[in-house]
Amino acid sequence: MITFIKETTFDFVGKRKSFYLLSVILVALGLLALIQIARGGGNLGIDFAGGAAVQLKFDSPIQIDAARRALESGGIKDAELQEVVSENTLIIRMKARDITEKNTRTEIKEIFSSAFSGNTFTIESSTEIGPTIGKKLQGDAINAIFFSLVLIIAYIAFRFEFRFGIAAAIATFHDVFVVLGIFFLMNKEITLLVVTALLTIAGYSLNDTVVIFDRIRENLKGRRKESFESVINRSINDNLSRTLITSLTTFLALLALYFFGGEVVHDFSLAMIIGVLIGTYSSWFIASSLLVSWHQGKKATTKGKATKMLKGAKRSA
Repeated sequence: MITFIKETTFDFVGKRKSFYLLSVILVALGLLALIQIARGGGNLGIDFAGGAAVQLKFDSPIQIDAARRALESGGIKDAELQEVVSENTLIIRMKARDITEKNTRTEIKEIFSSAFSGNTFTIESSTEIGPTIGKKLQGDAINAIFFSLVLIIAYIAFRFEFRFGIAAAIATFHDVFVVLGIFFLMNKEITLLVVTALLTIAGYSLNDTVVIFDRIRENLKGRRKESFESVINRSINDNLSRTLITSLTTFLALLALYFFGGEVVHDFSLAMIIGVLIGTYSSWFIASSLLVSWHQGKKATTKGKATKMLKGAKRSA
């Protein structure tokens, strides 16, 4: 394996309380975003907030930027556009709050007939998504994220130990909530594609965490004389080069997708970029540090019980 960094000795768990504080703030923002989304707040896409979608088929190719300018000139400013180049098809999606009293189908037909008079088109379909469907999709999206994380706990607990499963699940919840909170703070639109990105981030973060946990388990067996904190730090440093190479290559690919992938995948790739950064951070500073906190808590509890037993024995004597 290519070694990017050799024999590092960074103290990842030494400053864990400071990173805990930072993460608590970020996760709190994510929880606030989730509450607002559940109440219908935030910048929800038409899948969640309701709206309309109109599909047009043109005789000749049409530039998506020109179509967006035409819609904005006609008063439709926040529409989502998706182009199927091979079929000269354009899909226009509008939120419920952006739909005027005028019939949507008629309004779009007038706008494009005026802007592209030399390019004949037909309206292939026109559908509406009501608030009831939007609420159901919100519930389904939340359930998908929740149950996937529950299964993560079960898998890690089976693969390693129960404490590893809890730490991995907390770190994965952390990553999902942080990305959601940042998107909410940036007022980015929350769509089904963003939910897909959140689930992908959960899987990516889990993979990174499992690799480090596997090294921790190996080192716990081979370095019994070292303190638990030293073993954790040693394990993270052992995998530091691998993690950096993996994260960097993924980050570069997502960066290319963000700048050159087009409007449709723009928010998806942005969510993934943030997720890769947060996932790398959590696998270094959160997931492994939680194992240290768990170990210290268990050690303190055992010591407390032993002290009580000793005091009881003295009183009996």
